[in-house]
Amino acid sequence: MSKLYLIPTPIGNLRDITLRALEILESADIVLAEDTRKSGILLKHFNISKSMIPHHKFNEHKNLEKIIEKIKNGTVAMITDAGTPAISDPGYLLVRECIKQDIEIETLPGPTAFIPALVNSGIPSDRFCFEGFLPHKKGRKKRLKQLTDETRTMVFYESPYRLLKTLEQFREFFGGDRLASVSRELTKIHEENIRGSLDEVIRYYSGKTIKGEIVIVLGGNI
Repeated sequence: MSKLYLIPTPIGNLRDITLRALEILESADIVLAEDTRKSGILLKHFNISKSMIPHHKFNEHKNLEKIIEKIKNGTVAMITDAGTPAISDPGYLLVRECIKQDIEIETLPGPTAFIPALVNSGIPSDRFCFEGFLPHKKGRKKRLKQLTDETRTMVFYESPYRLLKTLEQFREFFGGDRLASVSRELTKIHEENIRGSLDEVIRYYSGKTIKGEIVIVLGGNI
């Protein structure tokens, strides 16, 4: 049977993986992994021995045809380092090509960092937009300017190295009294959620050494 499975993997706590995800990883012919070393740790933890193929942003265009041929000849499970494939991770190109070629796709529900960050932020979650990572340089200020009138809650991913700079840019474009929440190391031992105005959150992180995966939730323009 030819089929592509998209399997979310834990964003921190390995116990967050689902039973069905483990069953499919065990039965799949091949596992596509963003980083085979990281995925190898996950599979080993659950005593799964499986052939893995690297599939990441640096080779996903070049290897697309080869991967499609492998899917046509069996079942392939795709995982990324953490969270759900295609959410700020590889996956979109492969899904699009499978749809074009009428290959069956099944996406499992499971971990993704922005949902718990949004829910525990205390900022309205009935309407929101996911912005992922902002452009590092070209187009960054243009995108922020476009978002100044956004009324929905906004969700961003950011690296710890750029967190303070990003928060300061948010203050410049959205104002220091705009509500914000920063979630760091979700589901891990040192999970941290800092909530308040942008001014308050910036004061908290100023002068601190910041580590870990980060999600920023920002209130809309109400």
